[in-house]
Formats: sequence, C-alpha cells, structure tokens
Amino acid sequence: MEMYGVLLMLTVIVRTETQVEHRDLQFMGCSDTEKEYLVGFDGEELYHSDFIRKEGVPTLPDFADSISFTGFYENSVGFIEVCKQNLQTHIQIYKSPVERLDLPDTSIYSEDDVVQDVANTLICHVTGFFPPPVNVSWTKNNQIVTEDTSISQYRRKDDGTFNIFSTLKFTPEEGDIYSCTVNHKSIPGHQTKTWEVDVAVPSIGPAVFCGVGLTLGLLGVATGTFFLIKGNNCN
Repeated sequence: MEMYGVLLMLTVIVRTETQVEHRDLQFMGCSDTEKEYLVGFDGEELYHSDFIRKEGVPTLPDFADSISFTGFYENSVGFIEVCKQNLQTHIQIYKSPVERLDLPDTSIYSEDDVVQDVANTLICHVTGFFPPPVNVSWTKNNQIVTEDTSISQYRRKDDGTFNIFSTLKFTPEEGDIYSCTVNHKSIPGHQTKTWEVDVAVPSIGPAVFCGVGLTLGLLGVATGTFFLIKGNNCN
C-alpha cells in the first residue's frame, strides 16, 4: 500500500504598500508502514510530529514564539487516522490506477570545510522524487554505517515532488570513502553517490615567494650599506 498524502494550503494576503503573499502549509501522509504530519510557512518547517518517539517537535528558533500547544501531537495522531480511512476509501474507488513515478536526484557534500581530524557532517540530499518513501543508507569504505546518522521529514516542492535530507556525522581522515545509497520504486536497483575525503594541503608557494623576497631585500640593504661605507672611506 503506497503513501497517500493530503496537502492543505492557506494563502494569506498581507496588504501594506505592496501585496505580499504568504503560504501556510499543513501536510499529512500515511501508508501501511509510514506516517507524517508537518506544518510549514513560506517553505520553512514550523513543526512536525515524531511518531516513533510519540511527541511533537517544534522547529522554530529559540527566539521565536512556538506554535506548539497541549494536544498538538494528539491532534496529529487523529489526522493520521483520518488519512488511513481516506486511503482505504480511495483504494476501493480508484482501484490502484497507474502510479506517477519521478526519479530522485541525489547529491552528497560536507556541511563545513574539510579539515583533517576535525568533526564534520556529510549531507545526502535527495530531491525531485515521487511518491514517498525513499530509503537512504550510508557506507564508509564499503562498510555499512548506522550510528550518527539521521534523516529529515519529507519536504514537498511546488511541483508536487519531494525532498529529504540524510546526515552522517564523521571525522575526516585522508583517503576514506563514504557513500550514500538511495532506494526508490522508480529506480531499477538503487542510486549511489560517493564522496572521498580530500584534505587540502596548504600551498607553500606564498611562503617561498615571501622568503625569496625577504632574502633579496636584505641583500640589497647589505649591498647599499657596503658601497656607502666605501664611499665615506674614499672621502
């Protein structure tokens, strides 16, 4: 049974000197194995429900007013039950029509500049796929890695496809090879992107040039002093 999503959008026009359009987003999705509830505003996530930990997760910065309230998580559980009932109804009515499939596009990159033996985070960005879900896994030097990994909620794009981010905390060591593998029903097999630790070695060119310049400068001063003394002796 595939993911079924209901998207509710409310557009609010704020009238000042110019018209500004804002978009308030509520998304819920469900299947036999997955469920998701998310609230957003202008493309930014404000809140999501963690159905594994059974708690709500406000995602606004600390300085902002939280949108969470008592019963918010329980309210989302109710929405998911409605989603499951609607899913059953749609399956009976539409009898599983041909499904739209969009291939994911995957990229992998580090969060910060790579410095030897300095903790960092690898990000695997999967975008443009439909429908959810996707499965994302990590390897280090061809060995499966499960610790220090995380995965975001699904993010819906304007074209109806989805984004998702998976992260891996790591400490760079020269020569290590990491990979992010994505499985999705639109892909025959899987899609894998690799990333190799390549710590930049500081260039010695500027130091050499500075050293040569300083040496020549000192030689010039010494030569000038020699001729100045010789000239005084002649006088």
